[in-house]
Amino acid sequence: MSYQTVFTCGLSAPSTSPMGKSLPLGLPNLLPWLLSFLLLPPPSLADVGTASFYGPPYLPTACYGSDEGQFPANSLYAASGEGIWDNGASCGREYLVRCLSSATPDACVEGQTIQVVILDHAATLNSIPSTNGTTMVLSTTAFGMITQQSVELINIEFTPV
Repeated sequence: MSYQTVFTCGLSAPSTSPMGKSLPLGLPNLLPWLLSFLLLPPPSLADVGTASFYGPPYLPTACYGSDEGQFPANSLYAASGEGIWDNGASCGREYLVRCLSSATPDACVEGQTIQVVILDHAATLNSIPSTNGTTMVLSTTAFGMITQQSVELINIEFTPV
């Protein structure tokens, strides 16, 4: 066995690209890794928080005052808590909301995700929320679509639309 054989034993011959050009040593080994990162799903943009619910009176709202036209026909709207209020910039934002868990077993409706629009600020609601200090205070309709009404507080996942 010669020295040359010993030194080149672990090295492979340079590969060529589909265009016939020589690729640097090691790139063929890195290519699968690079492709796997490109093909992975993007990281989740969802946040987690808590939600409660509130009922009438819904007017006036901190976002749009006494305009009754602000409410979507499906009644899926919410008031934002301090964490997402953003000095009123959250007005009109839409979120996909999903119930994750609750202190009450089986409170979440499995696989149910709703889309809500922010119309109010939780700190200035005209009606008392079921629990104060939550990330979102959902309308009774919205809350009832993702959970049982018998609970007052749930853990949610929410994603901006």
